[in-house]
Amino acid sequence: MSPKKKTGETKSGGDRAAASNQVGRAVSLHLEGKLKEALKELDQALEMGEATAEVHAARGHIQFELEQYEDAAVSYSKLLDLDPRHPTANFNLAVCLEKLGRWAQAAEGFQKAHETDPGKLEALVGLGVCLLHLDRAQTALENFEKVLLKDPAHVTASFGKGVGLQLTGRLEEAADVYRGCLDHNPESEDALINLISIGIAKKDIDLTRQFSERLLALRPYSQAAMEGLATCAFATADYEAAAKFCSKLVEFTPDSYERWFNLGVAYQRTGRLDQAAKAYHESLKDRSDAKNAWVNLGVVLHESGDTKGAQEAYERALKIAPDIPAVLYNLALLNEQSDNTYEAEKMYERVLGGNPDWEDAWFRLGYLRLQRSDFRGSIEAFENCLRKRTAWPEAQVNLGLAYWKMGDRDSAGITFQGALEADADSVDALRGLAALAIERDDCEQALDYQAKLIDRGERSPELFYNTGLLLQRNGQVDDAIRLYREALSEKPDFPEALLNLGHALKAQGHAEEARIYWAQALASKPELASGYFDAAT
Repeated sequence: MSPKKKTGETKSGGDRAAASNQVGRAVSLHLEGKLKEALKELDQALEMGEATAEVHAARGHIQFELEQYEDAAVSYSKLLDLDPRHPTANFNLAVCLEKLGRWAQAAEGFQKAHETDPGKLEALVGLGVCLLHLDRAQTALENFEKVLLKDPAHVTASFGKGVGLQLTGRLEEAADVYRGCLDHNPESEDALINLISIGIAKKDIDLTRQFSERLLALRPYSQAAMEGLATCAFATADYEAAAKFCSKLVEFTPDSYERWFNLGVAYQRTGRLDQAAKAYHESLKDRSDAKNAWVNLGVVLHESGDTKGAQEAYERALKIAPDIPAVLYNLALLNEQSDNTYEAEKMYERVLGGNPDWEDAWFRLGYLRLQRSDFRGSIEAFENCLRKRTAWPEAQVNLGLAYWKMGDRDSAGITFQGALEADADSVDALRGLAALAIERDDCEQALDYQAKLIDRGERSPELFYNTGLLLQRNGQVDDAIRLYREALSEKPDFPEALLNLGHALKAQGHAEEARIYWAQALASKPELASGYFDAAT
């Protein structure tokens, strides 16, 4: 008995004719624009066993037009199995793989296509594009140069050359190439975007602004243009403009950490602290481990007076990076403002442990030590302040106070004098020098300093009172009376000024008026009764 035939082993002449008719119908349908119907005819041809090179080529062509790139790649692969030297199969397969982002396989296909037909420039262009995506910019550049040697006006090769130059760091040359692309096509969005990118990379504000504005005029909602203009705004400290562009950008990408963060910075720089805090909160929804956002949020809340929120934000930042000096410093300030001075001192010391040249931290530490009468520690801190920044009147005055409290009048005087040399209008330095002069019974010198204070617009009742005492002690009673009255105009219930004004008036023979002021002094401060019969001191 003869063996049973398997279906599909052979075709009758009628089958071949039917399959051929289906190819013909596919061509007709394609000409009519009926791509899916044409593809069905070719599929039926395959089912009938007509797996010819022509059918696979036709299927690949239609599948590509339908954007069925995976299926088209399969069709062209089968075509190559049947005809490895097919003139267009390698190129068409490479184009499909390029569309699928399979760059290495696409590059191999374009290389084979070039070897099959060395004159096919598009194969070299495709190979160059794939090499760019494979981070082989220099080799890609060489391929684009080969194309441009034969066709200097090739648009895609020119743009590819620009990208290759840009990726290899030759930014000036790349910019020139992109400008040439714009000469050919003034509306080339890709060329404009890459020129903006080069401007940002070079920190060339004029270049960035020029092409950002040009792109924005062309595409009013271009994110690349807005990014470029936001960059220019930040670079020129135009934070209002930066806020405007950044607020638009977050509308396009509401989940972008970077864009919300930049918006927060713009709002913070324009003093819109509530909006800045909201922007930083939004940025942290996408990146809860972003320490910079936590730090900036802490600063904004701190400046807004939300000490609890600021502390929580700073502590979150420290969980991510335990030794951020700025955060430790700000936390120390928070503790200081909350009168938790012990913790504040410890944090300033922690900051200085890793950053011994931080002058402001030394200043705050010195001030806290001075407040709790740790004069030696205060001197150490303020001397560290002044090691690099020798002319710092505030630090010099505080150092002078610490020396004075330690009983070292000479060092105090030298330090106060140094503060005055650093700032001729330093009221605090003049006060310190005046006080030292009084302690030394140098009435003339003390009066000189007190007069300079008054000339500088000082109106404190204590200043007028102390100067009056010095004048009265020096026998200048009329001037003393005038200054006591000045003190009382600033502080009407100043008992000591009332008492000594009475003494001065009595010395001038105005006993009745003197009794009025004594009575007021005693009403305000009864314990001054013991001085009723005494001369002014």
